[in-house]
This record gives sequence, structure tokens and C-alpha cells, in this order.
Amino acid sequence: MDAGTPSTDSVGSVPRPRELDVRWIHGSPSAKHNTDPDIQVYACDEHTVILRQNMAIDYEAPFLFLLFGDARAVLIDTGATESAEFFPLRRVVDELVADRLARHPRPGYHLLVLHTHPHGDHIAGDGQFADRPDTTVVGADLATAWKYFGFDENPTAVARVDLGGRVLECLATPGHHQAAVTFYDPWSGFLLTGDTVYPGRLYIEDRSAFARSIDRLIEFSERRPVTHVLGCHIEMTTEPGVDYPIRTTYQPDEPPLQMTPDHLREIRAALDEIGDRPGRHAFPRFVICPDD
Repeated sequence: MDAGTPSTDSVGSVPRPRELDVRWIHGSPSAKHNTDPDIQVYACDEHTVILRQNMAIDYEAPFLFLLFGDARAVLIDTGATESAEFFPLRRVVDELVADRLARHPRPGYHLLVLHTHPHGDHIAGDGQFADRPDTTVVGADLATAWKYFGFDENPTAVARVDLGGRVLECLATPGHHQAAVTFYDPWSGFLLTGDTVYPGRLYIEDRSAFARSIDRLIEFSERRPVTHVLGCHIEMTTEPGVDYPIRTTYQPDEPPLQMTPDHLREIRAALDEIGDRPGRHAFPRFVICPDD
């Protein structure tokens, strides 16, 4: 996972925390009159891009993350749609990489594709990168991902992915899915939590594993400067405790995507409050949904 030593440090020093000044695409009243782009591209800075898929293409409307280092870039998740015609992820990523290389020329710039977990709305676009030159797509399934990160030998390890001047820290965080991974980017301070933590319905496959993962993220974030906790969906409304119905394709009253380490502690307290009770349990910024 070592990208080697870059010849020039184009990423530079860690920026100060900044707000995510963005209004996310959130669907249209009618899919027939869809006005959103297929993929929204938001550059947090010249080295960090957040993408969101159009709700008219897939109601899940997942967020994806493209992080640039000096030696290579990483794309975290590939969205909910296989077709490049309807979801042109490869084209958009290629354009962003080309723009990056025009500003920071590098020979043999590599793209690494990783995932937060293997549910279909996070891996559907993998095939678009299968024949892309200078690209490595790491499967999201438990056996493949765990071997890549070294979690098969030590599931409590903190794996490191070196992009050149930017080293991600990766943690196994099962609970939503047994193969779930959380990524921490020290450069931006982003904690990328996939479907483990986000403003929406937190579906729990394994309660004990989920609680341990939340405990681990709390402890981890206490030792790191976390600017934003960023999951892969928004499903809540701005009204505390009220979420949009499943399969909603128009969400004009979304709260921000970004959460904080304090929300991790709120989730942990919610788990203690719920105990073993079945059913869904609504809280101001999330809904706990155990898989009973």
C-alpha cells in the first residue's frame, strides 16, 4: 500500500478546518423533469472532491470521495448504477484526474479504487474502471478487502494507504456490514464512515459489532483532529427525528451531510438506551434500525 516518495510535494501542509459550503443536489419533484446533473462535483479544495449521484438515477443518491495525493489518487466507492450511460462516473473521474495533472504534472499517475463496504449502491460502478489504465480496483468483499488492508490477520490494526504526501488511515468497522471500513484522511481531517454513521437510517447487521465499532471510532477521533464525519447518504429531514421515506427521490429539506465526533457519542448513548429492543428508534440526527 506504499505509493513511494513523491518527487514534489504538491499536496503541502494540512489546511485549517473549513465549512462545506455546498447545496447538494437533492432530486426533483418529477423524475421526468429532472434538473440535476448525473453527478454533482464539489471540490472542497484542489486536492479533495466529493461526488453525489443524482436521485433520479438511483434513489440512494450515494456520496463518493476522490482524494488526490502526489503519487496517486483514491476513489472511495463507485455508486449505485452500473451503466456509464446513465451514471458517467469513469468520465467524470477521468476529467478530474486530467485537470489535476494539468495543474500538477506527474508521470504514471495511478488511481486506486476502494470501498466502504460491498452493498450494491457502493460498488455498482466498479466495472467502469476494469479496463482503465494505471488503475487498481480492490474488491469490497470481506476476503479481498480484509486481505488488502491486513485485517484478515489483525482486524484491530490501523492500515495505511499512502497516496504520496497524503496517508489515509483505515479501520475495520463491522456492524452495518461485516466488511465495513472507515477511512481517516489526516490532510483534510475527514472521517469517512460509509453507512456506519450518516444523517439517516443506521441499519445494523450485528449489534455487538456495531457498538464496538462506534466505541473504536470515538476513541480514534479523540486522538485525531477530525474536522467532519462524512457518511455516504442523507436520509433525514431538517425536522429532528424525521427521515424521508425509503425510495424518496426528492428531498428538498435535507440537513447537512457532515456530522461531528459528538454525534458518534450520541449514537453510542442511543445504543445503550435501546438495548436489545427491536424496531426502529428515531433520534434527532439519525434513526437506529437493528436487523432483527
